[in-house]
Amino acid sequence: MKDLPKPYLTGHFTPVTDEITAHELTVHGTLPPELNGRYFRNGHNPKPGVTPGHWFRGEGMLHGVRLAGGRAEWYRNRWVKTPFLDGVPFTGTELEVSAAATNIIFHGGRYLALQEANLPWEVTAELDTVGVYDFGGKLTSAMTAHPKEDPVTGELHFFSYSPFPPYLTYHVADASGQIIRTSVIDGSGPSLMHDFAITRDHAVFINSPVVFDHSEHSGIPYKWHDDVPLRIGVLRRAGDTEVTWFEVEQGAILHVTNSYVDTEGRIVLEGPRYDRSSWENSWKWWTGAPGYGVSPDAGSTFHRWILDPATGTAREEALDDLATEFPSINDAHTGSYNRYSYAIAFPGAGLDGYSTVKFDTVTGRQQLLGHGRDRMPGEAVFVPAEGGGDEDDGYLLTIVSDLKADASQLLVLDAGDLATIATVELPRRVPAGIHGHWIEDHK
Repeated sequence: MKDLPKPYLTGHFTPVTDEITAHELTVHGTLPPELNGRYFRNGHNPKPGVTPGHWFRGEGMLHGVRLAGGRAEWYRNRWVKTPFLDGVPFTGTELEVSAAATNIIFHGGRYLALQEANLPWEVTAELDTVGVYDFGGKLTSAMTAHPKEDPVTGELHFFSYSPFPPYLTYHVADASGQIIRTSVIDGSGPSLMHDFAITRDHAVFINSPVVFDHSEHSGIPYKWHDDVPLRIGVLRRAGDTEVTWFEVEQGAILHVTNSYVDTEGRIVLEGPRYDRSSWENSWKWWTGAPGYGVSPDAGSTFHRWILDPATGTAREEALDDLATEFPSINDAHTGSYNRYSYAIAFPGAGLDGYSTVKFDTVTGRQQLLGHGRDRMPGEAVFVPAEGGGDEDDGYLLTIVSDLKADASQLLVLDAGDLATIATVELPRRVPAGIHGHWIEDHK
């Protein structure tokens, strides 16, 4: 029997084969005048003829849209020119060999393309590759693709994880990009630790049952192990190195929504949770193994964990039953209480297509924006409205892949009610991607 094509090379995820630039894009509706900056998004885009064994192993490609003065000035896409690309000369270390294909951030005056097994790669404001970046030689381990910027201090909190000791190292860079803290964290294990969280006073780490395993040959050597519990570790940011670990119901967490301390002094963590079945079904899609489903997410659902340092106890609750992933919030609330969050809702649990969903954790209400047949949205990136006061007073930016039209649009949505404010026509279909950010001009 002929092997089926890898799902991450087909449909919404079909890679593009070249780099282009287009100017003065068509806009339907009216772009908010305060949107002056760049929306950058990263994702796996294997080169023609390359079939990685895992979705996460594809070469990195950046897509960018520049908005200013109510105009969409340009679109461009560029591969991150790392040693993963043929013909790129390189004499560095293994730590520097990265696909740089998961996220892109701006901190300390630098645009950094990230993939968690390696060092960052710096790019320009026009998405041209500068080179590997190690914080002036101070970063000697890998960097997570999901650092957290403290909206109050401007510090960047991040970590590296490894299948070998030390399993977990925690770093903090100040607002200028200088590393001011590096601490080896005890009590961790060889877990796949894709994301973490901060509160105003804590760093929150995740040890899942997905751990290093030599028998996994997809290129991402991790597997679910029933004998390994899900543990959530809480570290005080004020110079401590001792983590309090809370064992909770078996499950896995790939991305977090947010974490904060509630009025009773308990640490609250929210995000999509996988049980074993949903994790392994998703893994089949990510690797193209027999029996994979129709989308990269096969059932993670919005969940909350409440951790009490005073008693050492934890409790948890399901917040919704939609299959969701790629959560986001108003980043001004990172580490503090948030009421609203946003995510992609996947087919299943009563949905026959993709939607953007808004959750209200006070009322339990969900708002859904269905994108129509053969259309898949990306992660929703929040941008605050000028002079806005409420948490959801702002805009959501998301790139939608339209298979039928073989095209893509950048949507600007009202974060309050998910109404479409403006649509930017992009010059090509952009493959469904991973993570990105809005970067204002004044930065």
